Amino acid sequence: MIIAQQKRRENIAEYLLYMWQVEDMMRACNLDIDIIERSIISRYNVDGAVHAKIRDWWEGLIKMMELENVKETGHLQINKNVIIRLTDLHLALVKNEKYPDYGADYYRTLPYIVELRAKYDNTEDAAGELETCFNALYGMLMLKLQGKEISSGTQVAMSQIAHFLGLLSAYYIKHEAEEIELD
Repeated sequence: MIIAQQKRRENIAEYLLYMWQVEDMMRACNLDIDIIERSIISRYNVDGAVHAKIRDWWEGLIKMMELENVKETGHLQINKNVIIRLTDLHLALVKNEKYPDYGADYYRTLPYIVELRAKYDNTEDAAGELETCFNALYGMLMLKLQGKEISSGTQVAMSQIAHFLGLLSAYYIKHEAEEIELD
């Protein structure tokens, strides 16, 4: 909860990747709050009131996962909504001539997105461009956590995708603070 709140304020892309990791951690704990308490919540060095809020947050996420039927795979609607908001902002930025830096960065990233989608999105539920980027970064994060080797070509692609999502995240913060105009 504490990390999620901080990431949401500072970098929406990191927030989303963190929340996907939270979903996977809950699945690894079989959506059991007692296991989550022992393996995750107990590590926070906080007072009783904050501890209770953190536990409530995890319990709320468990209930959402059960209600939304994403106990084994998929993402919570709150996380899907982030992708939707980011996609709306992305499309507005690409169309707006006031932000040529964003458009240029997007077009530098697009060949990597196309390549990833051609490799992995061959179903009717194919991910959109931004979700493809997030899937790629999350996959690389998982490979790193497993200590697996990442090719130099993949590292170059992921570096560009991370830069692109970082720029989008910076615009998201400005947009939320009403510091940019998109009309």
